[in-house]
Amino acid sequence: MFAIEYHCPECKRSHKGRFFKEPSADDLAKYAEADEALANMRLKYVPEDRIPPGDESSRLHRWGYEKYRQMFNSRQLLGLELSCGLIAAQADARVRRALATNLSDLLRYNNLLVRYDTMALKALDLFSVHGFPVGLVRCEANLLGILGGNGKPVGSGGWVNMIAKYSTAKDFCVRPFEVPAGRRKRVYTRGEWIGDRSVGNGKRPRRVDLRCGSATEAELKPGSLDAVLTDPPYYDSVQYAELMDFCYIWLRRLVGEETEAFAVKSTRNRDELTGNATEGRDLEHFTDGLATVYARMTTALKPGAPLVFTYHHNRRCAYHAVAVAILDAGLMVTAAIPCPAEMSGSIHISGTKSAIVDTVFVCRSERDVSDTNSIGESDCLEELLESDLAKLRAAGMKPRSGDIRCLALGHVTRQVVARLRTSWDRTMSTRAKIDRVAESMDEVADIDPVAERVLSGRTVRAWHTQQELFEDALA
Repeated sequence: MFAIEYHCPECKRSHKGRFFKEPSADDLAKYAEADEALANMRLKYVPEDRIPPGDESSRLHRWGYEKYRQMFNSRQLLGLELSCGLIAAQADARVRRALATNLSDLLRYNNLLVRYDTMALKALDLFSVHGFPVGLVRCEANLLGILGGNGKPVGSGGWVNMIAKYSTAKDFCVRPFEVPAGRRKRVYTRGEWIGDRSVGNGKRPRRVDLRCGSATEAELKPGSLDAVLTDPPYYDSVQYAELMDFCYIWLRRLVGEETEAFAVKSTRNRDELTGNATEGRDLEHFTDGLATVYARMTTALKPGAPLVFTYHHNRRCAYHAVAVAILDAGLMVTAAIPCPAEMSGSIHISGTKSAIVDTVFVCRSERDVSDTNSIGESDCLEELLESDLAKLRAAGMKPRSGDIRCLALGHVTRQVVARLRTSWDRTMSTRAKIDRVAESMDEVADIDPVAERVLSGRTVRAWHTQQELFEDALA
């Protein structure tokens, strides 16, 4: 321990900036006291599970972490064990589960992998990056949290922060709102609410059906859905199960007996729809699973109803799977819309050519789409990208090379689906389907030089200038 940031509302008027100090003998003694208390406690909730190998979790092995409990210091383990005990003692099941949800958030801020944000001066959520980043400087948040003079939480990572975040989310469910671009004022949606029951307005309860299972096996009534809105895995970009076991092993000990979803020991599953070299899940596995899901959802859609999903990846092969899934399901892409996505600070993004922009694919059954192009706009990739970038910049974003590449791949995927739909053979092998899409994608556009021209501003504007000169010459 070499530095402590503290809060002193009484001193604030006579002090500029934040408060920091060197740990005193009393501070070190308090940590030693927590260490001793933990050693003398019979632990019920602290997990003893070993960390299995994986594409992401093996990073922890390389740094010497063999068990999940080693990712916490003694004071954190003591606080989390006591917190679990208090949650388990809650008689109201709804309150108990709400607190357990908050605990899963708390875990992400109270572990040895938490980094200190030197710009915002606060602890960062472990999963603010989609991995297990192991830094050389460890940051320990205040487990309980600190309330400022205005009654609002200070900093991040404590119980008061988690409760405040949860309360804000519940308030949003009661009164959903939007904040239009360029404005700070909330625009509330009249009569709308989110959840199985509404608070205080006399609305009848809704039936909410939550299932923990594979979408590849979902049994849904044909023609029963108004829409399907989903955010599928981005092939091998994030190892969801390897990350979520970090929270899951705690929650399983806390609420596992009362919730069926915690019956299994781990969230890992050999059929998970992600690319994973450790588990031998390749592009064909991902393609097969995605195609099966989209086909099942398409059958369940009402006529004209959309299947909408977001997607981005910086490798072409990841879009091959998307195109195959759309074609196998008998869908057409009726819109491809740019949308802000990842945060630029992620370790797998910062300083790279990766994207922080998704393409939102809006699809409908081809029986409901008569136009072959389906989108009703230019197929000139450069013009499409210029249009996308103008919209993103108008929203205050600064698109980068990775964003342009991903948007280009989204548009080319849409065009490939339109080209191949009439001759598509669903009986082909998965490998053959991927190869067919890859070949067609190459024929549609050479993406990299187009992206470079768009990034440098030497694209559609230059083309229009040449066109104008040509027309002047003809005149």
